[in-house]
Amino acid sequence: RRVAETAERIGPFGWHIQIFADLAMVAACADVIRTASVPIVLDHMGGARAEPGLRQQGFGTLLDLLGAGKCWMKVSGAYRVSDREPDFADSTPIARALVKANPERLVWGTDWPHLGNHAAHPTSAAPPAIYRDLDAGALLSLLAEAAGDEGTLRRILVDNAAKLYGF
Repeated sequence: RRVAETAERIGPFGWHIQIFADLAMVAACADVIRTASVPIVLDHMGGARAEPGLRQQGFGTLLDLLGAGKCWMKVSGAYRVSDREPDFADSTPIARALVKANPERLVWGTDWPHLGNHAAHPTSAAPPAIYRDLDAGALLSLLAEAAGDEGTLRRILVDNAAKLYGF
């Protein structure tokens, strides 16, 4: 309900809604995402996790939404998908599946300043945010590997962002 209300409010401005949620939440909201009147951008590869792989619950729904052009996806935050530091290479199959589903609906973001775990609703008693020192070049190399070719990489880094953000 709130997504629909927000979409109605922001639609006249040409804005989009960005959602950072896990796969279970994305799957639960799939009908709302499908019918949203503004673009929906799912952050951090839609909340997929590397360890359970491509058959994890909710991933098929995510691929269906993306494949049908019903959402946009940020292929960023490999360290949120994978726990395997320092290279996060096990996130690549997830990113490749997203590229295969619809390379026209993928965008990338740095996700800087690379926050570690943090409270969803911080309070004065919450510990300070932890910043992770990650190699942005290595994260871009992961994206390039998942994209598979220069044209797809350019689409994700430049062309799709221009389309989504209107520049």
